Amino acid sequence: MGRFLNIGNKNFAEFSKTQYFVDKSRLINKLIKKDITEKFVCNSRARRFGKSVTADMLVAYFSKGADSKSLFEPLKCVKDTLFLENMNAYDTIFVDIQACFKEAEEIMAAPNQYIRSGLINELKAAYPKFVSKKMALAAALESIYNQTGERFVIIFDEWDYPIRELDESSPDRLAYTEMLRGLFKNNAAKSYVRLAYLTGIMPIVRIKGQSAVNNFMEYTMTNPMDLAQDIGFTEEEVFSLCKRFNVDFEQMKEWYNGYDLNGTAMYNPLSVVRAISAKRFGQYWTVTGTYGDIDDLINKNFDGLRTDIIRMLSGNRIPVNVSNGKNDLQFFKSKSEVITALIHLGYFAYDADAREAYVPNKEIQEVFYQYMENNESDNLSRFIRVSEKILNAVMERDAEETARQIQNVHNDFISGIEYNDENSLVCTITIALISAFRYYHKPIREFPCGRGFADIVYLPLQTQPNRPVLVVELKWNKSAQTAIAQIKKKQYPESLREYSGDILLVGIDYDKKTKEHYCVIESLGL
Repeated sequence: MGRFLNIGNKNFAEFSKTQYFVDKSRLINKLIKKDITEKFVCNSRARRFGKSVTADMLVAYFSKGADSKSLFEPLKCVKDTLFLENMNAYDTIFVDIQACFKEAEEIMAAPNQYIRSGLINELKAAYPKFVSKKMALAAALESIYNQTGERFVIIFDEWDYPIRELDESSPDRLAYTEMLRGLFKNNAAKSYVRLAYLTGIMPIVRIKGQSAVNNFMEYTMTNPMDLAQDIGFTEEEVFSLCKRFNVDFEQMKEWYNGYDLNGTAMYNPLSVVRAISAKRFGQYWTVTGTYGDIDDLINKNFDGLRTDIIRMLSGNRIPVNVSNGKNDLQFFKSKSEVITALIHLGYFAYDADAREAYVPNKEIQEVFYQYMENNESDNLSRFIRVSEKILNAVMERDAEETARQIQNVHNDFISGIEYNDENSLVCTITIALISAFRYYHKPIREFPCGRGFADIVYLPLQTQPNRPVLVVELKWNKSAQTAIAQIKKKQYPESLREYSGDILLVGIDYDKKTKEHYCVIESLGL
């Protein structure tokens, strides 16, 4: 067993014995059933979604020379005739593209030549009669197939690393593109490839013929098709883990749920496992990286991008066209392209039916909050400071200051929202109180309580037992006092006593004639 060819099942065998292992082996059944037009697969997901572990599983299953029967026997994969016939039946090439580029950089070698030489040397060792060191990689594979009939499984992890990280004119990026084209786009590839499986973060880009793999089926964060459940944790899998390790599932759901992949709720595995291990909910995902992606993309501020981000952080959704996504993270022409990139990177989620982007969960809110804390000169940072002033004014029951600051938010940050009913006002208030997410659960609209529904209710987190419940009632062209009266009349507070000792009633009115906000705040403590 070599570095690239038939590396065996050791990595997956070790991982499958870990206490947080989640069985995703049914992916194998799906892949081996794909016909000749579908056997070129590019499966992209956000960072830390379990792509590399899945690649290790496929290597363990396909690699010739390994004996993986006992490894897969207890797993969920269907052990039918097709499954058993394909197990450990193919010469399997595995390349971690990012690792190889880094290694080549350390020894000051050309990365593509580094990869090619390693593969050719191992192919020659396995098939000395049919491979020479001067051969192109595709030619070597074709020669082996023509002489022996042996087909190959080719798995590239982080396949898009050179596309994402290197400039479009970089010689190494251009050479890499040509290597992919030579390996997968020639007619012989249809014969010598049993399965080609690429994993990465971003989808395939097709610009001026630069895509070397446009014959691949794409499975992405915006269109995962039938592989939606196979990368990442499903809600059922997370619930099972929480039950096994005695972790609060509802908190887990609030912190890490929210990615909608083809109608399936998916979770980032790294965050779930870290939360279970630490017995503490928090922001784990981007601790492994930096905020560079956010910084670079947000600073492009196309077409009011920052305003839309503020809306999403407050729980609202915005329409987005994801059809023209990019994957080099360098050249963008529109707001939709930037938001689409942030969807693929995992910072936003996407509802394919509604064609809307949104912030998926509390962890991502925390990511943006930390980003804003570290970028004090950014407009988003300036906004969060204003929101904190509003929340403090509410807590101090300063109705005049609350109304004044809400007015400023509407004028300075979200003037694009035209008030034509109370729903528009709801959007403004949730945006104005965006900073509450660190102390409260996600704001609940139309919360059923008493004899009716409260417009907006903020329930304090378990870690914030001294925070009051906020009950916000909104009026349009009436009066803030009328809003407070409605809260009392419908007996909202009584049904909220179990959540907190103190309850703040916040009545807000917008006068269409004067275009001003008015506020009344009352406390109903124990």
